[in-house]
Amino acid sequence: MPAIGIDLGGTKIELLLLDAEGRERWRERVATPQGDYPATLAALAALVNRAERATGLLGATVGIGTPGSATAQGVIRNANSTCLNGRPLQRDLEALLGRPLRLANDANCLALSEATDGAAAGAEVVFAVILGTGVGGGLVVRGRLHAGANGLAGEWGHNPLPWPDADEAANAAACYCGQRGCIETWLSGPGLARDHARRSGVAITALQIAQRAAAGDAACAASLARYEDRLARGLASVINLVDPDVVVLGGGLSLIESLCVDVPRLWSRHVFSAGAEQPLRTRLVRSAHGDASGVRGAAWLWKELQAPQR
Repeated sequence: MPAIGIDLGGTKIELLLLDAEGRERWRERVATPQGDYPATLAALAALVNRAERATGLLGATVGIGTPGSATAQGVIRNANSTCLNGRPLQRDLEALLGRPLRLANDANCLALSEATDGAAAGAEVVFAVILGTGVGGGLVVRGRLHAGANGLAGEWGHNPLPWPDADEAANAAACYCGQRGCIETWLSGPGLARDHARRSGVAITALQIAQRAAAGDAACAASLARYEDRLARGLASVINLVDPDVVVLGGGLSLIESLCVDVPRLWSRHVFSAGAEQPLRTRLVRSAHGDASGVRGAAWLWKELQAPQR
């Protein structure tokens, strides 16, 4: 059966249609209607209809990766695309399309994609991280998504930054979730840009900071070093709790090449019992499928439910 995956992001919506043999037959991106829930629903339905008409592959399964997660009542919560919060996205889109669909957090889709045939293929326990406009996480255990009793597994971005220093404690930013000093406020792209502007007085984007750091800009190099140390602390707390075989980085900031080299050198000091006699075996890798990983994972959602647990 053909399968459609949709990655519903804060700035873009991407659709991927795979035929029954898993071959890509259609891919399309459109801008996400900003702050407009009805227009977002209409854009999603139009993408599905357009893909099926163009390929002739009708009645495909549909999986969708979204920011945030769904409650037991089926409404979205904790999405940084706040127009989705409190809305029954799955129910409304099923009504528009006239078929059931599967819905999962976008970081869960990243984790499933990378654990299935990506950078963490074959690993027993995979934790995947999205570092972008927001910060999310997803957990796959033996090839299956682990959502948890409350659908919150992997939501590390809304824990406080571990082991804050005095400057971080004094400058913890408010988070849209209602807390202060969340990991997301430090490790998102806007969080890195805000920290750099506060310390240097220069307002540039996160990726510009990384580019200028690589070119020898001292202030940008200092900002990137602080970011890497915070990421190491955040992931050390995940290792202490979950002890994954592989941590996969996705999202726009995963393109910063130094992260997968520098962060493992830093996280050992915060991992319980790590040291020369007990070196860490957890690997930190960049997603193999890049920004297409989320949409591929969404397409995998129906097959993942049918697959035997390995």
